[in-house]
Amino acid sequence: MVMTSHFTALADHPVLRVPPASPAAAAAYFGASLAFHADVSDVASALAADGEPGFVVLDSRSAASWEQGHIPGAVHLPTALIPEQAAALLDPAVPVVTYCWGPGCNGATRAALALAQRGFQVKEMLGGFEYWVREGFAYETWEGGERRAADPLTAPVDAADCGC
Repeated sequence: MVMTSHFTALADHPVLRVPPASPAAAAAYFGASLAFHADVSDVASALAADGEPGFVVLDSRSAASWEQGHIPGAVHLPTALIPEQAAALLDPAVPVVTYCWGPGCNGATRAALALAQRGFQVKEMLGGFEYWVREGFAYETWEGGERRAADPLTAPVDAADCGC
């Protein structure tokens, strides 16, 4: 009885007002989420490894944004140009990982949709260029290469990865 009243009290809390999904539904949802998203650290790790990463990184921002900073080796293809240029720039057999500015921007989502509608396998890089820089990875600008120290709120300072 104590467990029931304890659960009832928790259910009145905003977090549990809507009960959690069943484990099977949660597994399906989170599994699907990983099929659609990649995080910055995983993308950086794959790009830094020897050999081909098995995907291409696509920056979907404007030319001015690209010049301000972009991931080394990324393909630059603004979202608006995907319909007319994607087939010439990308191999449909190679998955594409899109990015834009950051979590407050849905440009990478729009680019991923445009690519998927044209038959490309695609994932969106969570965090975008903002988190690439905040996690301390090298980037290129119109002036050359740059790198900032990792932000301790987004990446471990003294470890190779976060252990996720």
